Amino acid sequence: MDKKLIGVDLGGTTIKFAITTENGEIQQRWSIETNILDEGSHIVPDIIESINHHLEMYEMKPEQFIGIGMGTPGTVDLEKGTVVGAYNLNWKTVQNVKEEIEKGTNIKFAVDNDANVAALGERWKGAGENADDVVFITLGTGVGGGIITNGKLVHGMGAGGEVGHMNVHPGGYLCTCGNRGCLEAYASATGVVRVARDMAEEYAGNSKLKQLTDDGEEVTSKLVFDLAKENDPLAKMVVDRVCNYLGLACANFGSILNPSAIVIGGGVSAAGQFLLDQVKNYFNEYAFPTVKSSTEIKLAQLGNEAGVIGAASLALKFKD
Repeated sequence: MDKKLIGVDLGGTTIKFAITTENGEIQQRWSIETNILDEGSHIVPDIIESINHHLEMYEMKPEQFIGIGMGTPGTVDLEKGTVVGAYNLNWKTVQNVKEEIEKGTNIKFAVDNDANVAALGERWKGAGENADDVVFITLGTGVGGGIITNGKLVHGMGAGGEVGHMNVHPGGYLCTCGNRGCLEAYASATGVVRVARDMAEEYAGNSKLKQLTDDGEEVTSKLVFDLAKENDPLAKMVVDRVCNYLGLACANFGSILNPSAIVIGGGVSAAGQFLLDQVKNYFNEYAFPTVKSSTEIKLAQLGNEAGVIGAASLALKFKD
């Protein structure tokens, strides 16, 4: 009988689970709320309880599974299976996640950073088309992602693949990491709004975006892109600036890695082809000639399922 995989996508508000085939096809999925009280001490027991409960419900046994894979915020020790510094989970001290979950479920367990895991999912079953060389950029509250070369995730000395902290504007906006000019400071959802507010202050023409900003109305990255699609002149300038930085970052990744695809996902990517076309224009302006013709800029396909599918793929290393 074919064995299954379990993928766990651990987030600050929700923990998503999926049972998949060896080929990454989701067969069952569910989610629970993340209980971060008491320094996050309930999280791992809740994961164990939820997995055991669902296996009992589906009349499945631990020996039917190759393993469990999990994506988590924070700094991960891949060998020890520990996590530290996941502040949105209230995990301030080292968490022995692997040891506890293996003991609680009797199933082998692997863990990696959540952005890396989403990259694995998009590479395996999404826009990456299971290619050996893929870069994934996710544009959300921050900018995260992962780099896969020769079929393996790049970890470096622990901070490899921090795509959001590529510097695209030396001396520019202050980033949450403490540096200035990071991609995250411009192309995240909060970054887009920041660019919009700054450009609105200097803009003298007629613009709905300027009017909303001047009136103190709430401005979101979605609103900026929607107005740009409607030809609002200021919104178009904001989007152009953001896409310039994104295109520059993609060109730099292309020149260093020459992947088959650079995949853009996350909430901001919901702007779709409108965003993609402008990023491609700047990519083509900045990229090394060979890279322009061999690296494709694409939109992510898996949405919220990238995390659980990528997490499940971590467990394939336990396959006989």
